[in-house]
Amino acid sequence: MATSPSSSAQEARERVARRLRDLRADAGLTGTELATRCGWTHPKTSRLENARTPPTPDDIRRWCEACGVPEQAPDIIAQSRDAESAYMEWQRQVRTGLKRLQDSYLDLYRSTELFRVYSPTLVPGLLQTEGYARAVLSGVAELLAIPNDAGRAAAARMERSKIVHEPGHRFVMVIEESVLYYQLGDADAMAAQLGYLLTAGALPSVSLGIIPKGVRRTLWPQEVFHVYDDQLVSVELMSARVRVTQPSEVALYVRAFEQLRAMAVYGADARALVLRAIEALH
Repeated sequence: MATSPSSSAQEARERVARRLRDLRADAGLTGTELATRCGWTHPKTSRLENARTPPTPDDIRRWCEACGVPEQAPDIIAQSRDAESAYMEWQRQVRTGLKRLQDSYLDLYRSTELFRVYSPTLVPGLLQTEGYARAVLSGVAELLAIPNDAGRAAAARMERSKIVHEPGHRFVMVIEESVLYYQLGDADAMAAQLGYLLTAGALPSVSLGIIPKGVRRTLWPQEVFHVYDDQLVSVELMSARVRVTQPSEVALYVRAFEQLRAMAVYGADARALVLRAIEALH
């Protein structure tokens, strides 16, 4: 991609920093004068104004008070919280286990009409079987060194996945052929997962495309990303989930998705790739 996946989060932080800087300038204060009024050092003012350190709610209240505009503090605090929630570390989201994370997606899923999912590494969560999901989530728990509730989390993921059978939603999913060969769980779990792809790919609401290994590419494999309508992109990194809401960046991901989708095969050709992967298990 041309942009860093965390750029929306950083841009949101910079907007908060710019707003604080403008308040200081409008009040006619130097950085040193503002620092004195706030009771901290000048370097801290510089870090806040240059988005190197996110401000705490107390920092914002003191800043607004020093600039003579205390009434602006609540709005800037809310803006700052939004900026920080754009980049969510997995470690923070799953401290108590993975089930809660699965449940946290429910409202977003219910409100989305068009799901676009690209995955170069895994079967998308909405098409996972319970055994495969348990293996994936168990690996996540081990990597993040958190309580391993993979069984409960997998069951919650299955419950959440029922949305593919509900009216009012469409799912366009694109995976790389290599996903079919990354064995997660034992051979039986993997065989069940591949078998389910044959079924799920035939659902009227689901379009499942597979990019063959030997295809001439117009775009190289990207990170896992989900596009929810045209409003939000969720990008999955190893350490965090990034929420992209900047319209120009959402449009970039949609454009990339369309390029990836155009390289995929569908229907009988996609089923043939899955059947070949099933045969390779034996």
